[in-house]
Amino acid sequence: MSVVTSFPRAVRCLDPVFISMRDGCRLAATIWLPEDAEVSPVPAILELIPYRRRDGTVFRDVKMHPYVAGHGFACCRVDIRGSGDSEGILTDEYTEQEFDDAEDVIAWLATQPWSTGAVGMTGISWGGFNALQVAARRPPALKAVIALCCSDDRYADDVHYNGGCLLTEDAMWSSFILGLGALPPDPQMVGERWREMWMERLEASSCWSDIWLEHQRRDAYWQRGSICEDFSKVDIPVYAISGWDDTYFNAVPRLLENLPGPRKGLVGPWSHAYPFLGEPGPAIGYMQEAIRWWRQWLCGIETGIMEEPAYTAWIIEPHQPAPFYADHPGRWVGEEAWPSPNVETRTLHLNAVGLADEPVPGEALVLSTPTVTMQDFGRFGGYGGDAPDMALDQRREDGLGLAFDTCPLAAGFDMLGAPELEIRGTCDVANAQLVAKICDVAPDGTSTLVTWGCLNLTHRNSHEKPQALQPGEMFTARITLGHIGRRFPAGHRLRLVLTTQLWPILWPSPERPTISLATGAAKLSIPVRKSMAGEATPTFAPVEIAPPLEVIEIAPMQHRREIHRDVGPGREAIVLTSDFGRYRLPDRSIVTAASVIDRMELTDSDPLSAALETGWQMAFASGDADVETRSKVTLTSTATQFRLHWHLLALERGEVVFERAGERDIDRDHL
Repeated sequence: MSVVTSFPRAVRCLDPVFISMRDGCRLAATIWLPEDAEVSPVPAILELIPYRRRDGTVFRDVKMHPYVAGHGFACCRVDIRGSGDSEGILTDEYTEQEFDDAEDVIAWLATQPWSTGAVGMTGISWGGFNALQVAARRPPALKAVIALCCSDDRYADDVHYNGGCLLTEDAMWSSFILGLGALPPDPQMVGERWREMWMERLEASSCWSDIWLEHQRRDAYWQRGSICEDFSKVDIPVYAISGWDDTYFNAVPRLLENLPGPRKGLVGPWSHAYPFLGEPGPAIGYMQEAIRWWRQWLCGIETGIMEEPAYTAWIIEPHQPAPFYADHPGRWVGEEAWPSPNVETRTLHLNAVGLADEPVPGEALVLSTPTVTMQDFGRFGGYGGDAPDMALDQRREDGLGLAFDTCPLAAGFDMLGAPELEIRGTCDVANAQLVAKICDVAPDGTSTLVTWGCLNLTHRNSHEKPQALQPGEMFTARITLGHIGRRFPAGHRLRLVLTTQLWPILWPSPERPTISLATGAAKLSIPVRKSMAGEATPTFAPVEIAPPLEVIEIAPMQHRREIHRDVGPGREAIVLTSDFGRYRLPDRSIVTAASVIDRMELTDSDPLSAALETGWQMAFASGDADVETRSKVTLTSTATQFRLHWHLLALERGEVVFERAGERDIDRDHL
């Protein structure tokens, strides 16, 4: 990583800048732009997120936005209404108010004296979501988007539901946003009003899982803001980027396949991070790549970026499983289009003796996964660094389900795309889930997780209109596993494993199901990329950043993943602890800290014993403000209901100044 201190155009930073919305509410922004922009105007690039620009995302912002600004752009980082130093109240993700505000900010940027009138929108995670969602509104000044680590589908491909199954990440995420949203604005930015604004936020506090659990099927709530409902609305150029160890890589090929306008896709080896900070590595010179994109579409300069492969992906080479990695071995490949004519489908049949090219009908196989934690599976999406989020050796857990192996491969191949599973079988209960994972099995027996997918079997025909299973009646179900770029070498085996639960990633079904699988009638389709002699390998510039923020470490960052088992009652707990440290930011006289503990418990053979408790502590000190928030969300269930409990404390100088709790029972809807 190279730190660049001199740019083609000298940069100045404007902070704070307050931008008025149509209703008078003011949003807080930081803007980096060339010093001579009023003489030689530049395009603007907007990032609109709720993660506190002064003390939250500032660590990455100062490495990125000044660099891009120094190459001839105005980078505008805005706190969403009700977050950071912005006025108003934040009530949910991706509201119509948020989109209205985004359009107002875009219009404001386009009319500034230092602006050419062309605006781009970018962001990772929340900022990637709303970049696509705002593009679907077609504000006139918005000319292009770079969307990172995000999704086009709020129901099927976010942190709430997957395959119609409830993700425990839903409650973890709501605990985070509950604590974060309860922090005050910075008195250095808003003056004496900070306390009044803080109390207004606290009084409006609620647990958003209360909303999300009310919408357990794909209804209008999720359809709004899911651009997959009508891809044609996004007709400006889109560059979609993610990483295989992130949560949101599936959206990249979907966007490439369905968007009507110019588009590019990039999936690297990374977790949930910008590619210049990508872990596992290798990281790439993302800013240089982004500048080429912005120059092409905001400046009208031909950069050659559209002459390069439409889809660039990292093919992961075999590696030993580990809780975290510095780098993933592999190589870049490029496809001129997606779907690619260079990728063929190979069909493998699930026979009683394993996976084979031809079906061999045989006796039905019985699947009834023990209700125990899948402790080696890793986390739903990773965050890189030394957080132990990745999957370990899978062979212990492979034995908890039905495993189907190929023979040792006579020749290696590259898998690029999304495998699909089609099965036929019967089930003894009305509500069940099915999980499928693919592993790479080395000659020594090591089993490395490659990709996975799941399906709530009541959603086998529709996420909008679930249908209970009829015990004993034959059903057909299709599961699309996650996209992946992976090398399977000669001598290794491909393994498919089926289970009926994936705790603690998926909330368990009310009863432990038994599925009878018709062998020879089920098949796995895998995408095989043809090798091309002499094909060019895509390359990227080395990582460059603007000078990082000066940070004084008060307490270090620490991550732990612990497993506790009480063998008497058969109670097992997984505890994830992430202390993100305590830091002083001397350039702005701020101290910030955050930590979280997620505890997930389950008792053998009792899916109704599942319990999740997730709690955040966040601290912020600036000027007159010296505050801490403590949020906790707990989720349990009966056979017919979820029980959601949440609690929020706000402290000032160690004294409690606000406390609120809520509890609600929400009916299970085919879950």
